[in-house]
Amino acid sequence: MARIHLSRIGHAYTEGAYALAPSDITFDDGGTYALLGPSGCGKTTMLNIISGLVKASEGSVWFDDADVTGISTANRNIAQVFQFPVIYQSKTVFENLAFPLRCRNWGRERIRARVVQVADILGLTARLGRSARSLTADEKQLISLGRGLVRDDVAAILMDEPLTVIDPQMKFELRRKIKQANEQTRLTVIYVTHDQNEAMSIADEVLVMEQGRVVQRDTPSRLFESPVNTYVGNFIGSPGMNFIPLRRHETGLAIGRHLLPAVPVEVLACASDQAVTLGVRPEHICFCRQEQPGALPVSVLAKHDHGRIFIVDIDIDGSPAKVKVAREQGIPPGRAWVALPADRLRFYAADRLIASA
Repeated sequence: MARIHLSRIGHAYTEGAYALAPSDITFDDGGTYALLGPSGCGKTTMLNIISGLVKASEGSVWFDDADVTGISTANRNIAQVFQFPVIYQSKTVFENLAFPLRCRNWGRERIRARVVQVADILGLTARLGRSARSLTADEKQLISLGRGLVRDDVAAILMDEPLTVIDPQMKFELRRKIKQANEQTRLTVIYVTHDQNEAMSIADEVLVMEQGRVVQRDTPSRLFESPVNTYVGNFIGSPGMNFIPLRRHETGLAIGRHLLPAVPVEVLACASDQAVTLGVRPEHICFCRQEQPGALPVSVLAKHDHGRIFIVDIDIDGSPAKVKVAREQGIPPGRAWVALPADRLRFYAADRLIASA
């Protein structure tokens, strides 16, 4: 296991165009991290720099107190899991898991004990004697993960979109096993994905990336509750956060003609010289009675059936928004009223979070 530090790491595939902008990033020993973002944002470039598959244009890579910038991938003692499982089809599950240990001259009994231990963690015990060729894609991917877990000299496990080829019905189970395995082994895991559900369910911390930069690094709950800008607010959540422009009012801020209660003082100060936007999650808007304090009138435009929930399109005095509603909850037609819980409101100016209400 290792603490990984990227010191002023930056990389450009073509001169003057950074795929990864220079930055300092540290991954603590034993933590589980997800690099999250769309294609081309720099997440795989960062992973490949850590592994040594790519030599950064500038900066250095440190594992604990050792500078590994010039060290080959083979000598960095990292395990890698790729989109497509890399296993020996002609070998059994046991032989695949044992192979890294045999390369390190472990004794037979020590190998058997370790393979059995890791197979139990990953739920592969009943398949140890089977040929890898006969396994499903998710089982093969578990073997790829297991080959990293069996080793006792691994600095980190790097995972690049490992669930891309997995059947959607199996993804949830495989995510659970990956998280469970890490909880038991406490290896440093860095996981690349464009899928927010994978990132949020697996990682202790998520690094949301855009155009070669980490724009927010935080726990899953903080990313959801307090995105630092509109990009993160839109990227996290399904659907993303509602962003509603606010209008300056002589006594505060308003959505259209409707005054917004409980606006923080620092937000009002910002609003004196720049535009302010309200951010609120669809989960946090709720339909209410007209007489409820702070209720805002809305027009219900459409509802979209998502099985257990409905996504409802509304209009708040000219500003569109979405509401996430439980299936058993009634949705008023046409004219309705909504409440915006003060503790769930976020305010943005110049595309940056100012404050929470």
